[in-house]
Amino acid sequence: MRLILLVLAVLAFPSIAEEEKSAKAWLESMSQALQTKQFKSSIIQLQADHIRPLVYLHGTVNDKEVAFLEYLNGPPKNAVRVADTVTFIEHDQPAYSISAPRIQGLWPAIFASNITSLEQGYQFVLGGRSRIAGRPGQMIRIIPVDEHRFMSQVWVDMETHLPLRYDMINQDKQLIEQMMVIELLELGEPASILVEAEKQELPPVMNPAERIEGQNWQFTWLPAGFHLVVKDHHRLLGSDESVEYIALTDGLVNISVYVARMGDSPMPDELITRNGLSMVVEQVGNVEVVAVGKVPADTLNRIAKSLVLK
Repeated sequence: MRLILLVLAVLAFPSIAEEEKSAKAWLESMSQALQTKQFKSSIIQLQADHIRPLVYLHGTVNDKEVAFLEYLNGPPKNAVRVADTVTFIEHDQPAYSISAPRIQGLWPAIFASNITSLEQGYQFVLGGRSRIAGRPGQMIRIIPVDEHRFMSQVWVDMETHLPLRYDMINQDKQLIEQMMVIELLELGEPASILVEAEKQELPPVMNPAERIEGQNWQFTWLPAGFHLVVKDHHRLLGSDESVEYIALTDGLVNISVYVARMGDSPMPDELITRNGLSMVVEQVGNVEVVAVGKVPADTLNRIAKSLVLK
């Protein structure tokens, strides 16, 4: 009987090595697990009053990372990733592919990448432990080093090191967004749907929009860690209006900036916030700048005002 109790105690409590792991070490273990584990996660995504159930599968087939994301509510909508190609399959339009290392709309892409790059804008702090989806999880707080972004926290499964829950919280301690696993299954081999996806001939990757008469807009100020990832120039569908589009990220947060000539309609005086997404509109010279992202409105305002034409 005493031996049984000792065995149960070992199973119930983390090892000394687990106890001594730093917050960054937990995040790095999570990153490795997201890239290498064969698993299936059933997830609930919460954004304000919106609830979205998802199923995500991941595995390795013929030395390629393969993933599948299915949206369970509403019209059929799926995404498949084979290596660095993501294909979107929706009921009302032909399937199309883009070049991307991760499927967007799930865990932040940086979680399966270089965690160290986050240290420009955040510090990592160990939190408590709690049970999520019947599994013990270690919480890590991802705390901004400045006032220009929001805090996040992630719970990492202590057995598989896969993420169990992710929260983004604003400066008023309000929940902006949450991803929570309700069932996690580690698989011994890749799911059959991933094996089939790797065999399929997927649509060719779309060519990125060409810059036609694009202007060289640059920022004189960005929060530490933010960098430009996309910049293109196009005309809005159904309109002759020319728009410059710039995408920024710090790994956790994406910011979109749109630049267009001033229109006849007056710009709104108020900031708009919905589902944690802030938007500001600024006049910079003779153009209108719209900045959108899950950061404080003051951050978007300063980014928009720092835009200059070189």
